[in-house]
Amino acid sequence: MTNTGIISLVLIVANIIFSYKGLKNHSFFDRYSFEVERILLYKEYKRLITSGFLHVSWRHLIFNMISLFAFSLTLETDLGSARYLIIYFGSLIGGNLLSLFIHRRHSDYSAVGASGAVCGVIFASIALYPGMALSFFGLFPIAGWLYGILFVLCAVYGIKSARDNIGHDAHLGGALAGLITAIIMVPDVLVYNYITIIAIAVPCIFFIYMIITRPHFLLIDNYFFKRHQVFVDIDDKYNYERANREKEMDAILDKIHKKGMNSLTKSEKEKLDRYSQQIN
Repeated sequence: MTNTGIISLVLIVANIIFSYKGLKNHSFFDRYSFEVERILLYKEYKRLITSGFLHVSWRHLIFNMISLFAFSLTLETDLGSARYLIIYFGSLIGGNLLSLFIHRRHSDYSAVGASGAVCGVIFASIALYPGMALSFFGLFPIAGWLYGILFVLCAVYGIKSARDNIGHDAHLGGALAGLITAIIMVPDVLVYNYITIIAIAVPCIFFIYMIITRPHFLLIDNYFFKRHQVFVDIDDKYNYERANREKEMDAILDKIHKKGMNSLTKSEKEKLDRYSQQIN
């Protein structure tokens, strides 16, 4: 193996290490997972990337890492480490941005997984290597383009019926981001591989369109939506929390007016300090 395959292996190892820690430490998992409220309300944009290194189970992790290993080494060797990283992280962020847009008004929605990045790598590989085929452990050979389509169908099924917090809709965004990035890097593929590109791009674009314009067509059976028949708008959430903070401050200021600063508890003093810092 040339040294250009090192980045792929580093990413796989990083996924294993961070996923292991997340599975063992719930607070670590919550701190770095994809959470709409934390991203939009508290500007924790790092979660768009860190969530891609966490997984909900060992099965989820192993499936993603096997798929990544099968497609990434050739891609990195041919394109180089820098362009491979652009595809990987561009797909990861692109997939999560799509998920963020779809769930922008679902403040308690959360998800994890490298699937967006993996789908991007898969679709980029299919675009660049039309004749590629996969054979896992020497068994069940399958054409690369067919594997990609099956991946998309699994994502769509996951969106419709998932009972977990895997970012299934990020699969589609990541796949499309990886495909577009590969075409920009190697535009000649549009000449010699346009049929395959169309075959994998059209269903991906169609389902993204359906999710955005007619979400209930796919999301009607989704466990998340069954549990959240009334959604909390991000703006409503922000206004609600701000109103509560103002109410607390009014009570503290009224207490100071009547009894003086020394009457405040330690917790009340900390709240007053935080409020003072926010308005300065």
